[in-house]
Amino acid sequence: MDLQTPTQAVVRPVSARERAATAARTGGKPALEFTERVPYDTYVRASTLHQLQQPLSDDPGEMSFLVVSQIMELYFNLTCFELRNAQRLLRADDVWGALAPLRRAGLHMEGLNAAWRGLRWMTPADFNRFRDLLGEGSGFQSAMYRHMEFLFGPRDPALIRPFRRQPEVHAELRATLDAPSLWDDVLALLARRGFRIPDEILHRDFSEEHTPSAEVEQAWIRIYADPGPANQLWLLGESLTELSEQFGDWRHHHLKAVQRTMGAKVGSGGSAGLAWLQRAMARVVFPELWSARTSM
Repeated sequence: MDLQTPTQAVVRPVSARERAATAARTGGKPALEFTERVPYDTYVRASTLHQLQQPLSDDPGEMSFLVVSQIMELYFNLTCFELRNAQRLLRADDVWGALAPLRRAGLHMEGLNAAWRGLRWMTPADFNRFRDLLGEGSGFQSAMYRHMEFLFGPRDPALIRPFRRQPEVHAELRATLDAPSLWDDVLALLARRGFRIPDEILHRDFSEEHTPSAEVEQAWIRIYADPGPANQLWLLGESLTELSEQFGDWRHHHLKAVQRTMGAKVGSGGSAGLAWLQRAMARVVFPELWSARTSM
């Protein structure tokens, strides 16, 4: 199947005056005649998107499984886009500016979590009808999810090994793994604002996961002592708390979906399945934001 999109197709900008003229010509009805490709399809590439669903079986349930998986991939990418925007602004000390992409990332995570609802109908019998055809394919192998996870903070260099045969994908994951996470950039910002953040945290090997610190916890206790609207760091902490909750919810929904459709069976990619996900849930994102609450 040809999935290529004409490279010459471009969206022609239209002014408010042109839109008004079109509305006057059509009597307010939608325009139905175009000299080239439909502009919506030129921009969204909808015809290309709808060619990307190629199930491996005739089972109707597989279409749901495939489309929901693809929707999640798009949300992973969108969330990564916003987290990287937030990192760029935090590095420039623009806390206020960073709140907008963090807010959008939280809303995208809500959409990501809602996508699980599309699979709540699936029982073990439903999944088993096409599971074997997936071979060793597993969500564990999602490169974009790994980018998102690394940006949130959890780190494990071994998790990029499956992509060694895809040099470009592997190199991109390695770059994300070696770079500061969102939490690392937040802690660097706190250090620049005068909070005592240990050097071994600020200048460590970023491919290693952050170890919770009493000094970082104290910094957040001080920040939360002033909940006034002028305290941008308090607002930052609340935005990060929302993101952490949404990420935890995604892990929980993933675990429940696996439990519902597979029980404790071995995962398609060879992992322990349910047990692996349960261990992953124990790794809290932005840990000192949570531990500090005990002393607030």
